[in-house]
Amino acid sequence: MKDRLVTPSYCAILAANFLLYFGFWLLMPVLPFYLTEVFAASKTAVGAVLSCYTVAGLCIRPFSGYLLDTFARKPLYLLAYFVFTAIFGGYLVAGTLTLFILLRIVHGVSFGMVTVGGNTIVIDIMPSSRRGEGLGYYGLANNIAMSIGPMTGLFLHDGGSSYTVIFCTSLASCLAGFVCASLVRTPYKPPVKRPPLSLDRFILVKGLPAGLSLLMLSIPYGMTTNYVAMYARQIGINASTGFFFTCMALGMAVSRLFSGRLVDKGLVTQVICASLYVVVASFFLLAGCGWLMAWDAGACTALFFVVAALLGIGFGIMFPAYNTLFVNLAPNSQRGTATSTYLTSWDVGIGLGMLLGGYIAEISTFDKAYLTGACLTVVSTLYFHRKVVPHYRQNKCR
Repeated sequence: MKDRLVTPSYCAILAANFLLYFGFWLLMPVLPFYLTEVFAASKTAVGAVLSCYTVAGLCIRPFSGYLLDTFARKPLYLLAYFVFTAIFGGYLVAGTLTLFILLRIVHGVSFGMVTVGGNTIVIDIMPSSRRGEGLGYYGLANNIAMSIGPMTGLFLHDGGSSYTVIFCTSLASCLAGFVCASLVRTPYKPPVKRPPLSLDRFILVKGLPAGLSLLMLSIPYGMTTNYVAMYARQIGINASTGFFFTCMALGMAVSRLFSGRLVDKGLVTQVICASLYVVVASFFLLAGCGWLMAWDAGACTALFFVVAALLGIGFGIMFPAYNTLFVNLAPNSQRGTATSTYLTSWDVGIGLGMLLGGYIAEISTFDKAYLTGACLTVVSTLYFHRKVVPHYRQNKCR
């Protein structure tokens, strides 16, 4: 019973995490269309507006890790979750681009806090012997939401639903998630006396090499989640691009059946290495869709959805392994800081992907943007093998 993973609190935080990310990701592929159609924003401006959310999240992430390691975690988590949910209501009344940007910044700050809080709390409430498996299922809830959220948003948009309906759908999802979050029971955490402030109170210094590798991987991922619908339209794929995210979700679900258990057996770096090869191949194939369309439209469409499944498998394997790697590099008193560093690395890349993807598409085409992202995954893979693996073996705490 001590190693029991499935508890009411664990199920509640899984649901809260899924509903939060579903509400958020539902908007992601729709926002470029919204900004273009409602505010007449250019591709470069769209990238800048979308990335300000990530920049705001980055500003709070290091501090959120410190706060969660110092004070009671659940109240901070619920406060951030409430603010995050309320901002969706603000989007309904944002009549100017300036007000929309301000709301995105506040949204980013609350997102940075609530995601670090959720990841830290789920580690607290699960047995350490099943951490890889537990983080795998937690990440699966997250990643499925990342996949079916954009799919749902695109179905609503392409089906003629108004932006008001889409915003309200996100709001309802996060309200339900807040109710689930309030049901989570966390273990008692005694007050912690902190030493004088230093860099490692906000950033897990030992996690920086792994963070750089993860950052380079998240750049093309950010391009994909935000611009893949526009990319498909640009090269002439007629099938509903919402199914791209469905295939990603299926790939992630398949990968979670075995990846978490392999991590619990100590195969952290081996699991990440395997996933890196899949991701590298996937992004080169995605970039190649632009050229294949000129030769065979049917084959291009089929490859487009196969790539989605491969990306789901690759990132689905990678997420719990990377999360465990960061946690293993930190003492128990710095779980929040480790989680913050992991998520900060990911978000920096997502933000850069939004900016870089929009900029390259403005001066060239989206297939060139994805080719650039594919090259970054190669650099990340080489760096992981040469630097991250030996560094992890020398510095891991468990």
